[in-house]
Amino acid sequence: MAAFCIFLLILSAQAHGFQFQDATGKIHKLEDYKGRWVLVNFWATWCPPCLKEIPDLISLYKDRKDIMVIGVAMDSGDPRVVMEFVRSMSISYPIVLGNRQIASQLDEISLLPSTYFYDPEGNPAARQLGIISRESIENFIEAKSIEKK
Repeated sequence: MAAFCIFLLILSAQAHGFQFQDATGKIHKLEDYKGRWVLVNFWATWCPPCLKEIPDLISLYKDRKDIMVIGVAMDSGDPRVVMEFVRSMSISYPIVLGNRQIASQLDEISLLPSTYFYDPEGNPAARQLGIISRESIENFIEAKSIEKK
């Protein structure tokens, strides 16, 4: 039950899909990841809580084939700074160079980090304003799986 305290349910219907172009030019659409949980994490290089959660997101992306992680860097300024940071942290999941227009596909981002979570059918499942952990994500998925049975 503790996992439910971590996540806030998305009440808005606006967040049913997205289309992001990552730093390599690849387009990511929610519909491309049917059958997997999708985590869209808004962060910035200057945000200490964001930096704290990145290792958990990296490990989820590497270890769990049922979870897709997309990072949206909300830094303003030189994109090379973001990409150098991504390399230095060995972030292996796709990184989108974000802005308010890109973020508005999901919500009005007012706090970093913010994470939006979609179930394997592509439905909004939850959002977390503030730091997230691998443990809270896995507990949430487990609880949702039990609910469906």
